[in-house]
Amino acid sequence: MKTKRIIIKSVICSILPWLFVAPFSVLHAEKVVNVESRASSAQTVLGSTVIPYREVTLAAQMPGRVVSISGDVGTMIKKNQVIVKIDDDDLQAKRRSVLAALEAAQASLRNSQAQYTREMVSPRSKSISGMPGFGLPAMMDIYMTRPMYEMMGDYDQDANRYSDLMNSATGVSQAKSQVMQAWSQLSEIDARLKDTVAVAPFDGMILKKMVEVGDTVQPGQPLVKFGDVKYKRLKADVPSIMVGNLKVGMVVPVVINSELKTEARVSKIFPIADPSRHTVTVKFDLYTNVNASPGMYAEISIPNRSSKAQSVLVIPRTALLKGRSLDSVLRVNEKGETELRLVRLGADQGDGKVAVISGLEAGDRIIDEPPAGAKSGTKVE
Repeated sequence: MKTKRIIIKSVICSILPWLFVAPFSVLHAEKVVNVESRASSAQTVLGSTVIPYREVTLAAQMPGRVVSISGDVGTMIKKNQVIVKIDDDDLQAKRRSVLAALEAAQASLRNSQAQYTREMVSPRSKSISGMPGFGLPAMMDIYMTRPMYEMMGDYDQDANRYSDLMNSATGVSQAKSQVMQAWSQLSEIDARLKDTVAVAPFDGMILKKMVEVGDTVQPGQPLVKFGDVKYKRLKADVPSIMVGNLKVGMVVPVVINSELKTEARVSKIFPIADPSRHTVTVKFDLYTNVNASPGMYAEISIPNRSSKAQSVLVIPRTALLKGRSLDSVLRVNEKGETELRLVRLGADQGDGKVAVISGLEAGDRIIDEPPAGAKSGTKVE
């Protein structure tokens, strides 16, 4: 019995290899592709940073003490919402004082207008109580004394009336000037009160806080950094020799944090280069669905057309044998049989193609999408 078992195992072991090799003893010619030679798509990888679409630094316009901040870093703020508020007690006291002066100026204006109206309706130059002399009734002075003075040249009723009107009109003008002056002072204080708050110029997020509640600030001191993070960009310093390879609207591949692969569109190329580093700042717009935060590191692949184009060998990635530790393909020799070739791969060429640095030559024929278990010596028909 033991001998029979050994014989059965020997037969099975001799048949099993044929069970796996037999189906692939012949490969069809439609699976054979030629090794291509094409110009290398040379690219240069540059480091960049994710930035908000817009970013501003809000600074203090008035000296004082910070009394409130709307949130911490990462807080979303709506447009025109107050972000930082500075103490304004001193300005509020001055505003109340100006309001009192304004009210007094308006009262003086109303009185001056009333006096002018009175002079227009009831002139003082024609008042019967103005010249009561000679012991005669005051009414007689209007018809006798004043006309006699006018005949003698010592009295001019029209000149007196003109003088009285001008005096009343001048009082009205002076009262109006006082009111305008008070209004100007009030507007100045209101403008300074607006400078005691930092408001959001657009919908966005607090990116950085430079002050805390209780800090004393001076004009020009930065308070917070605020940015529009709904849309994001990449900012890179591109060598000036490579800027000519970029155009506004061009789409380039991007890798964020060495994991997220996406694309970005060239949105702005600055017209002036940095004289010390000889680089030009370029901004790239990211897609709105890209999950990236401001400050993240990103790599941008920029085409390097300025370098001399070199020919490289290209094969489909599907031609690589699966399940092997070393990259290899099946090459079809002159006898029409396959032979195993180890290859060294280069950069990805797109369209599912990859460059081959060594192991093959231009014009070689290889098996595309080789079946599992395929090996050297398989006939190709």
